[in-house]
Amino acid sequence: MLPYGRQSITDADVAAVAEVLRGDWLTTGPQVTGFEEDLAGWTGGVPCAVVSNGTAALHTAYAAAGIGPGHEVVTTPMTFVATASTAIAQGATVVFADVEEDTANLDAAAAAAAVTSRTRVITAVDYAGHPAEYDDLRKVADDADALLIADAAHAIGSVYRERPVGSLADLTTFSFFPTKNLTTAEGGAVAAADPARLTAAKRFRGIGMVRERDELREPDEGGWHQEVHTFGLNYRLPDVLCALGRSQLRRLAAFKARRAELTARYNEALAGVPGLRVPVQRAWVDPAWHLYPVRVLDGRRREVYDELRAAGIGVQVNYIPVYWHPVFADLGYRRGMCPNAERFYAEELSLPLFPDLTDADQDRVIDALVTALR
Repeated sequence: MLPYGRQSITDADVAAVAEVLRGDWLTTGPQVTGFEEDLAGWTGGVPCAVVSNGTAALHTAYAAAGIGPGHEVVTTPMTFVATASTAIAQGATVVFADVEEDTANLDAAAAAAAVTSRTRVITAVDYAGHPAEYDDLRKVADDADALLIADAAHAIGSVYRERPVGSLADLTTFSFFPTKNLTTAEGGAVAAADPARLTAAKRFRGIGMVRERDELREPDEGGWHQEVHTFGLNYRLPDVLCALGRSQLRRLAAFKARRAELTARYNEALAGVPGLRVPVQRAWVDPAWHLYPVRVLDGRRREVYDELRAAGIGVQVNYIPVYWHPVFADLGYRRGMCPNAERFYAEELSLPLFPDLTDADQDRVIDALVTALR
């Protein structure tokens, strides 16, 4: 089965991991700091805290934003469930706003309409690697006296109006799952320009532990002493995986370039195919494409999905609208809230896209898709 996404691992990646395994550090050591510093080279210098996975990154960002019971988070339903569920884990209420018809990113006007006096955070998602409209969303957030969070799980390396993703929101989260634009196996990161929020993120990912002497309430207890002032969780990313991430990051530009090349080949081959829409790209963005999401029209998505899977092509659907999950239905959310998102879901199909995808395999995908649509 040709997958829709796959990691690219080289001998250099293996050697980087093996070197750490032979050393003194496996958990929190110099590779953690090194990876965080390397990541800042892709966020316009905004410092990062690495964490154990993309879901942990979202939870950590919401904790650093200080949300809790009585607060509302406005976000998109066209995302993985964790964008919303981690806000609920902090005690907040999630308010879903509809997406743009073409990009499937959070619509700024819909977000503005969803704002109330309880809104504390607006969370955008860079669907498929295409950045959301951050200038418009920033105005909505500022008018609401709310923080802007970017769920950039798909988008490390993407650029919006000549500014890198990671520098566009108050807090940005990344995912390094194997299908993403670089991998640490499992892993993620939170970027935060504000030093207080970065400290809060690092504390939360480290069980809330305080070790700095000038912040201890009992500083003279002894050299071993450490304190917990606020609750956190163990969301630490170990040295051995950070070594893999640092090695991968050296190839991120090449990964992005190959994904762009494959996207251009899809665009050229599939343009004008009846019953199909190809993804859009705004003129002012430079995406690091994570997905290639076509839209299968005329109610044929399930038919085409089944036919391609039967042909050994592992297409995927990204995603079910979040509030369709039973856990949200049980909380009172109802279908029909975001018609653009629901229409997009009904048509969306992700074609295979990863750096090691060969032209020949891509041609096989194209031929099978065109045949299925006849």
